[in-house]
Amino acid sequence: MHNNRRQFLGMALATAAFATVGAAVASAATVEEIKAKGTIVVGIQGDNAPWGFVDSSGKQDGFDADVATLFAKELGVKVQFQPLAVANRIPALTTGKVDILFATMAMTEERAKSIQYSKPYAANTISLYAAKADTAKTPADVAGWEIGVPKSSSQDKAITDAVGSTATVRRFDDDASTIQALVSGQVKAVGGNMFYGQRLDAASPGTYERKIDFLTTYNGVGTRLGEKDWNEAVNAFLDKIKANGELAAITKKWMKIDLPTFPETIANIPFTVK
Repeated sequence: MHNNRRQFLGMALATAAFATVGAAVASAATVEEIKAKGTIVVGIQGDNAPWGFVDSSGKQDGFDADVATLFAKELGVKVQFQPLAVANRIPALTTGKVDILFATMAMTEERAKSIQYSKPYAANTISLYAAKADTAKTPADVAGWEIGVPKSSSQDKAITDAVGSTATVRRFDDDASTIQALVSGQVKAVGGNMFYGQRLDAASPGTYERKIDFLTTYNGVGTRLGEKDWNEAVNAFLDKIKANGELAAITKKWMKIDLPTFPETIANIPFTVK
């Protein structure tokens, strides 16, 4: 019940987010303006545990919440979380409804045309999940299947690139509704991050498994293009928490893994504002 309520809260908040941020949000404020205001508005996912989710008491929690809270502390300000649906993350940033994105933002060339990424601070594996009874060892095995993904997500791109020409890709609003689509039989498989297995097992124990790994992605903090002050502030912060062990501790807490080794560069995705 708690998990279902948490997902409901996350979906409700994320769906309403774009319309209800209101006057408290920034409108493309500088770092110094945020310090003067005393509050940073962070765009985050509200339904994608353990990355970002709203717990049963209505509190934002998860990996990104912990990292963002540390960033707010670094700036000397309070943090205000704004849960966002997957497709609303970039528009919320670019229109100034949030100051920054700690929102499971997989680093892609296409997104790098719209936002400025930081250095990577998390890694994620995108895979196909389906019932144990169904055979899917290679992309050719899923020809004709209906596969669910959260629209505008890294899963959407990975699944579409890999099997979009032979399978039907069905797009849902967020991770929770994508998982529910598989459990309810609307689709035969889903493209998910490395925690979909846990969430599917919680929804229907012993039914589903990871079938095919498509790619490993890296997540970056999102800021607006050309805003050098934000980019420099967040990169300096990430360097600090990588060096002092705080990021490793948060990664171990939520992901149950050691801190990954991150690439120094990713082709066509700049980490800094020139």
